[in-house]
Amino acid sequence: MASKKNLVIVESPTKVKAIKKFLGGGYEVAASNGHVRDLPKSRLGIDTDHDYEPQYITIRGKGDLLAALRKQAAKADHIYLATDPDREGEAISWHLITALKLDAHPEKCSRITFNEITKGAVKESLKHARSIDMHLVDAQQARRVLDRVVGYRISPLLWEKIKRGLSAGRVQSVALRIICDREDEIAAFIPKEYWTLDVSLAVAGEKKPLVARYWGDESGKKEIESKAQLDAIVKDLSGASYHIEEIRTTERTKKPPLPFTTSTLQQQASSALNFSTQKTMRVAQQLYEGIDIKGEGTVGLITYLRTDSTRISDEAANAASAYIDKQYGSKYVGSAEQTTEKKERIQDAHEAIRPTDVTRTPSAVKDSLTREQFRLYQLIWKRFVASRMASARYETTAVHIAAGRHIFHVSATRTVFDGFMNVYTDEDNVPEKNVLMKGITKETGLAFDAFEEKQHFTTPPPHFTEAALVHDLEALGIGRPSTYAPTISTILARHYITKENRNLYVTELGEAVNKLMKDNFPDIVDVHFTATMEQQLDDVAEGDVPWKQLIEKFYPSLDAAVAQAEKVLEKVTIADEETDVICEHCGRHMVIKYGPHGKFLACPGFPECRNTMPYYEKIGVACPKCGQDVVIRKTRKGRRYYGCIGNPDCDFMVWQKPSKIRCEKCGGVMLEKGGKLVCMDENCGFTCDRPDNDDE
Repeated sequence: MASKKNLVIVESPTKVKAIKKFLGGGYEVAASNGHVRDLPKSRLGIDTDHDYEPQYITIRGKGDLLAALRKQAAKADHIYLATDPDREGEAISWHLITALKLDAHPEKCSRITFNEITKGAVKESLKHARSIDMHLVDAQQARRVLDRVVGYRISPLLWEKIKRGLSAGRVQSVALRIICDREDEIAAFIPKEYWTLDVSLAVAGEKKPLVARYWGDESGKKEIESKAQLDAIVKDLSGASYHIEEIRTTERTKKPPLPFTTSTLQQQASSALNFSTQKTMRVAQQLYEGIDIKGEGTVGLITYLRTDSTRISDEAANAASAYIDKQYGSKYVGSAEQTTEKKERIQDAHEAIRPTDVTRTPSAVKDSLTREQFRLYQLIWKRFVASRMASARYETTAVHIAAGRHIFHVSATRTVFDGFMNVYTDEDNVPEKNVLMKGITKETGLAFDAFEEKQHFTTPPPHFTEAALVHDLEALGIGRPSTYAPTISTILARHYITKENRNLYVTELGEAVNKLMKDNFPDIVDVHFTATMEQQLDDVAEGDVPWKQLIEKFYPSLDAAVAQAEKVLEKVTIADEETDVICEHCGRHMVIKYGPHGKFLACPGFPECRNTMPYYEKIGVACPKCGQDVVIRKTRKGRRYYGCIGNPDCDFMVWQKPSKIRCEKCGGVMLEKGGKLVCMDENCGFTCDRPDNDDE
């Protein structure tokens, strides 16, 4: 009897070799190279008059590949569709059935999924072959159609009114809005003065002084808000004696971190390794798909990288506990109940991101990995091992020192048991590390030595980094694990935002796009609306809502908003505004156009005349240093600032817009901060309301 022939189709060619090795004879393995069918690029591709039916076509360039797959499928007794274990992978398998003309023989096709590319996982998946999960497919179709109608209906307005080649997106527009809102918050922030007062005390029998910080008085904790308030406290303390009023020692525990999800991996790789979200996903994909390890062949080093679950399998948990017991001792083995984070909705039946074999240590595979692969694998391995270890315990000693009616405070922390921190630490789980002198008691004698007074100012909210943006997108329910990296990459590529020293800044182009979206499509850029839409997509995946019902509710309001925006914007021209600057090549009046980083001057005679010039937008304020015009300028990467128009010797430069109004107190430059004007000199600190006509 002839042996049965099986065909396994995966997404990536990288997986083919490893999976073929695991399955051996009787199995052919081929790759689809991702999607094989999609909506056409040249048109909307959705029949809005007939039940919003998507009009899928074969992706250009995939014809030969599909022809080869059809031949292989025709020879096979059974076809296993082994695309990635998520909505996107489910949809690719569904499209493959149509593209390979397998609809007529459903008994020949099965869907299999595995969370890791290891021999055990791949062989086990064959025992659980199933049919296509149409709920997952429909959730992907709904997301694809929603994204398509938003992009194809709104983007042409951006092309017409701002610049060709721009795009609007359902998730990217909200991400841009979030960044713009933060920039507005930073621009409007007014620093608030406060002071700290430290006292240095000589301790009987000790060489080093004890330094304590002012805490408050007998009525409670107090902030020192001004120099006058501080001077009054110092005056009140004149001649006071200092004594230890209370020493309190407490022991606390620090729980181990949970294993990585997609978003926490992106955040930690950004903080610890300075990886962009895109780079993190690219390198993680390599580790998942398989690395040629010396002595082992090609093997997947980590589990599937797109997940928001912190669950791990019992087998992996037991292997980790055994490894920890052997390497570190039984006291380092964590308890079983510390495993997962409780979330309202965990996407997909995935595990957290973890090593496929905990005994495959980073040092053991280092020689087989690139530097980037090693660093990311080490981060994942350490985080996973730490997640299965015992909690750390540390002891905190707080000392309250009384002087008259005033109280000073000093504390220190000592690690009692390092637990998981033996393997893994980050800025979130390192306890404070002050050291108190040994033997200090309530009877310890103290003598005043000196005060140290310091002025401080509150700081604005930080600019978003990629890690912080991913954190907020996840917390707000915007997007899903697979969308964070491409969303950020898109708005960077469109030059809506720029990145400098890890921070994300909005460009002039991004501000123009965000304003148009907020004014004309408030729902699209509304955080709550978008988060609700994500929940409804999850409902589709659960089988609770038919996918076309979502589109039926959404599309008519979008269609109406586009029609209204076209009317409103009909007479609005953002680009191609004529100026009084004459082209030195052909004598035409130069016009304002938008480039990747904002406005520039271009000759309207293009393509005959290709002359361009920088566009310096005057703000009607004279430079306080040299008297020339202050204009809006851009950094090399497109971040906006205000500087002098043309004097090379003048170094005046500020990030906030200067006002014509000068400071009443010191005569200095006033900066616009929301509805206020604030003196540029922090030592002056004068603030006043901004007049309504200050922009005129």
